[in-house]
This record gives sequence, C-alpha cells and structure tokens, in this order.
Amino acid sequence: MKSKILLLAFLLFSAVSFSQQLTLKSGGRIYDSNNQKLSNTAVKELLASQPELLEQYKQGRTKASVGGFLLGFGIGIIGSDLVTGLTQDKAYPTTLTYIGLASTLISIPVIMGHSKKIKKAIDGYNESLLINKTSFNFEKINVITNQNGIGMRISF
Repeated sequence: MKSKILLLAFLLFSAVSFSQQLTLKSGGRIYDSNNQKLSNTAVKELLASQPELLEQYKQGRTKASVGGFLLGFGIGIIGSDLVTGLTQDKAYPTTLTYIGLASTLISIPVIMGHSKKIKKAIDGYNESLLINKTSFNFEKINVITNQNGIGMRISF
C-alpha cells in the first residue's frame, strides 16, 4: 500500500514538472517553459486536444493576418498615390488616398483585438494543466504510534 501511494505521488509530481506551460510575449511570439520559441503548428498541436481554445487561437491569428494585410495595403496605396501626385500634374489627394487611409484606420482595431484572443487561448491551456482543479482540504494530519507500528491519520 505504501509503495502504491508513493508511486501515485511520484506520477502526479512528474506530470506537473513535465507539463509545458506557454507564455505569450510581445509580437505574438509564444514560448514554452524552456524559453524556446514555438512555431504556429507546434502551438496548434498543443491546443488540438481542446477545440474551443484552438478555435480562439486560430481566430486571433486570422485577425492578425487580416489586420496586417489591411495596414500594409493602406500604407501602400497612400504611398503610391503620393508618389503619383508628386511626379505627375495631378491633384494629390485622390480617391486612392482616402481608400488607403480608411484601410489603415480599419486595421488598427483589428490588429489590437488579436492579442486578446491569443492570450485567452494560451491562458486557458495553462489553466487546463493545473492539477489542483479538484483538491482536498486536509483538516488534520496526525502521526499515530502504537504497539503495531507507526501510522498516519488524515482527516478531510
């Protein structure tokens, strides 16, 4: 019996020590507990067992991609229209400038919202690793000795 309890305790502690907690750093980079950067596919593999977290992570990555595209598109259109206006005899602020400005302004809230979704997915994954979800509250632990030997009494 004693060896079974020790084996169970060892397995629980080893599961906690080998669980891979993830951290989200600036720029959307995700690192594991050994401070090694994880690729997008590695994070998706870790989150595959929890579909709701995987979906949140994918939504965050999609928002980042769409926001980056809109920002680049808007800045590119504004820049190309500016160069066209400087090199040719056209009135500078044309419709393209306003389209580029609108695209740039739309990209800002889209980009800002992506980190929240990714952070929620990473936090949910880290919370799922905690074993203390179902814990016991020990009221008393007594060491008992008698003529038969030494024992332990635990009161919940």
